[in-house]
Amino acid sequence: MRDHLRPGRATARTLLAAGTGLAATGALCLAVTGSATAAAPAAAGSTTVTPAGHAFAAKLTGKATFKAGSVTVTCTVSNSTGQVPAAPGNHNDAGPVSSTISAPTYSSCTTSMAGVSATVTTSGSWGVAMQNGSPSTAVMSIPQGGVVVKTSGLATCTVTAAPGGPATVNGSWTNGAPSTLTFSGASVPVTVTGGFGCPTSATTSTFGATYAVSDTTDPASQITVTG
Repeated sequence: MRDHLRPGRATARTLLAAGTGLAATGALCLAVTGSATAAAPAAAGSTTVTPAGHAFAAKLTGKATFKAGSVTVTCTVSNSTGQVPAAPGNHNDAGPVSSTISAPTYSSCTTSMAGVSATVTTSGSWGVAMQNGSPSTAVMSIPQGGVVVKTSGLATCTVTAAPGGPATVNGSWTNGAPSTLTFSGASVPVTVTGGFGCPTSATTSTFGATYAVSDTTDPASQITVTG
């Protein structure tokens, strides 16, 4: 009778698995309960971008890189323009200040593949939102299909950014003379089409660039982000 009541190895394994599942379920419940009672994230602080109403120009310093899979496209020329909102729109008591910008242009582009050249075209309505902080941040908005990278030569590929809808790219802002806007390893959703040598399995691209942002209304002034 004792042998009959003693669980066999298979039964013991089943009980052990059930116990493990219950423990995992308990841990999950604890995690959910803990997250439910966690403090809410702090509200965004105030932001002021000055001078109010001034136009600005963003000019690439160094190189801009677009990397999808094993292929990297590097451009050495890029520009964009925009305007700080007029007062009181240049201030937000609890969040970022947004501006529309022209679609950045990219030229003098090369690729990491021998015998392959590249062109980058942009389109649509772009924007940037600056948030004061430590550090201050900037989020660039890209419209659907707003960037198209095409390669030619030994590999003919087309990389389309934000294929399913608008996307955002996170960067940092530093006040200075001139102020700078930096994107480092920022991820952007993409689709890649083409034949041999094209990274068609890639679904994201990383973007890196630093722009010097100057005041074109009054070159003696600087575009700054404060609280």
